Amino acid sequence: MNFEVTILGSSSATPIFQRHPTAQVLNIRERFFLVDCGEGTQAQFLKYKVRLSKITHIFISHLHGDHYLGLVGLLSTMHLQGRTNEIHVYGQAELMDVIELQLRLSMTRLRYQIIFHPIKHFAPAIILEDEDMIVKTIILNHRIPCTGFLFKEKPKPRKLLVNKLQQYNIPFSFYGKLKDGFDYRDVDGNVIANDELTISSRAPRSYAFCSDTVYDESIINEIRGVDLLYHEATFLHDMVERAQTTFHTTSLQAATIAKKAEVKKLIIGHFSARYKELHPLLDEARTVFPNTELAIEGNRFEVE
Repeated sequence: MNFEVTILGSSSATPIFQRHPTAQVLNIRERFFLVDCGEGTQAQFLKYKVRLSKITHIFISHLHGDHYLGLVGLLSTMHLQGRTNEIHVYGQAELMDVIELQLRLSMTRLRYQIIFHPIKHFAPAIILEDEDMIVKTIILNHRIPCTGFLFKEKPKPRKLLVNKLQQYNIPFSFYGKLKDGFDYRDVDGNVIANDELTISSRAPRSYAFCSDTVYDESIINEIRGVDLLYHEATFLHDMVERAQTTFHTTSLQAATIAKKAEVKKLIIGHFSARYKELHPLLDEARTVFPNTELAIEGNRFEVE
């Protein structure tokens, strides 16, 4: 089943060199989540053939324009296309003020309901949980309140080996306990080990999205061991002082976070408009963390 990220935008504050502000679509088992929504995001949906109607949840990291200014237009397009299904929006409480103001001034009454979930930025918290997955906030260190998001599948029960169940005549009533990892004891007291009767399911997959932030090691434990990490890398490291004063990160620092957190793969993005060519940022990051890729628009990154 799918677990992949599609990059729709990877620029920082201004669109430039055909790069658009931050936006990503995460597909988890054919459930679609939009993460940030800079200007032009809905046009990127068309360009990269992602169906807007499939989006059920939208996560906005913070209220700098390059991360949310495309949102009201996108919500309006959903309305014009006849959407009736509710949509969940997660962000700072003030984000709903912005949405309501623009809808009121344009005298727009949406055909569908927006269910808004205000995010608290003081400590990490689970903001979405169901039987399959959880979404948790990551507290970032930026000029204004800013959160990243950790998407993680829940562990699945062990898989039953049907031929072994028949061989040992295991009663159906015990199947649930086998899935939970219990051994089986028959009427004569003989123990049949669980790993004789079941195999483990696929390991849960995970993705961490860390948008605007100064270099901050406090997030390391929150993202430790994730399969895929997106971390902003606005500047090359020769601009580290500029990165610090603007509360951003260099490509070298993003790679250092990835290495210390022992993640499996790193994507860097949120590139400054000063860089037309991006490979110097990639080369710099790979000196510290070789398994790094650029967040090039249209690219899809799959977690196996």
